[in-house]
Amino acid sequence: MSIDFKLPELGENITSGDVVNVLVHEGDQIVGNQPVIELETDKAVVEIPCPHAGKILKIHVAKGERVSVGQTIVTVEGEGPAPATSSPPLPKGEGTGAGPRSKQDATVAPPSPQAVSAPAAGSILPAGPLARRLGRELGIDLSRVQGTGLRGRITPEDVQAAASGAAARPAVAVEAVVPPGEPGTDPWGPVRRERISQIRRTIAARMVQSASTIPHLTNFDDADITELDHLRKGVPQGYLGPNLKLTTVPLVMKAVALALRRHPVLNASLDPENEQIVYKEYVNLGIAVDTPRGLVVPVVRNADRMTIAELAQALAEVAGKARTVRFTIEEIRGGTFTISNLGAVGGTYSTPIINLPEVAILLLGRARWLPVIREGEVVPLYMLPLSLSYDHRLVDGAAAGRFLNEVIDYLQSPGRLLLSG
Repeated sequence: MSIDFKLPELGENITSGDVVNVLVHEGDQIVGNQPVIELETDKAVVEIPCPHAGKILKIHVAKGERVSVGQTIVTVEGEGPAPATSSPPLPKGEGTGAGPRSKQDATVAPPSPQAVSAPAAGSILPAGPLARRLGRELGIDLSRVQGTGLRGRITPEDVQAAASGAAARPAVAVEAVVPPGEPGTDPWGPVRRERISQIRRTIAARMVQSASTIPHLTNFDDADITELDHLRKGVPQGYLGPNLKLTTVPLVMKAVALALRRHPVLNASLDPENEQIVYKEYVNLGIAVDTPRGLVVPVVRNADRMTIAELAQALAEVAGKARTVRFTIEEIRGGTFTISNLGAVGGTYSTPIINLPEVAILLLGRARWLPVIREGEVVPLYMLPLSLSYDHRLVDGAAAGRFLNEVIDYLQSPGRLLLSG
């Protein structure tokens, strides 16, 4: 019996996506609920499993093609669908810690490294976008990498291990990084062209919408975090959890969450159609995470109700999911205020663009020691640069200044920060 498997519903307001990779060949024999393609939606990459077991008669889509919900993906010669999983497709995991995709997968132990061989020449490489990009950046041929993930999948750790082995060989010269894309030429010389990904299109559209809709205004200031950093460094690594180190960001998250309680206008949104201001009685902090696929902003919900330890754990979890593409669409929705950390890359001040429909965003620069005059004396202080952009339609400069001053006060008074509920 010939069965056409069509792209199922993926979630609210998601009608299409780009094919990142086709995971099967025509003529392959597949089992029920085996992933057949990787699909990139707005800000997530999901593996689409086919519920039908049997032989792949025809593949109707190709890498880079835009497909819509209801469009035929593959035609399978089989007897019928396998038992349905309890949930829709989830964003795929890159590493071995990504977790099972369904209850059925939860009972399947990942193969041991000895049981999995490197992909044969000409076969489809069982590797996700993160592992593929890492392979390009490190100059690793993935066809020579042995996968240790589920069903022999090549994980980023496998690529890094292969790169470590390659690094053991003496380097001949430093080579320039080869940009992604297909080689070509323009009137002035060689170029490479890469199709804009779905996530980059989404980011571009949202940034243009934000910049063209919102009159941005930015306040710049510094917080003396000398005492706070001394306190932070006194927390032993692992005290908050296995392999978890307390960084400055959870402390800033706590300060921001507390300040938003007292300055609700920065925890609001505008409803122009109904001429209303919507004040949020919850504090959901979006955390901008730099990933190989672009900037992603997963959300930590009810941050104002969390302790600093809970915020550190939540931050590690959402950042890990973002970097390994294991988050769902819902996990990047519902934010009320965004925090971005430029200091992780390097830099001091910038003008961050507001993440619609929010009305403000705080950017952290790289903390550095500065000579500061205190009571007529020059003293060295550890200063954290802060850049607060806000929607001037709703937030006045004085309101933004009072909010930022309260955040700074919390950071400069660690005792007050730790004792606040």
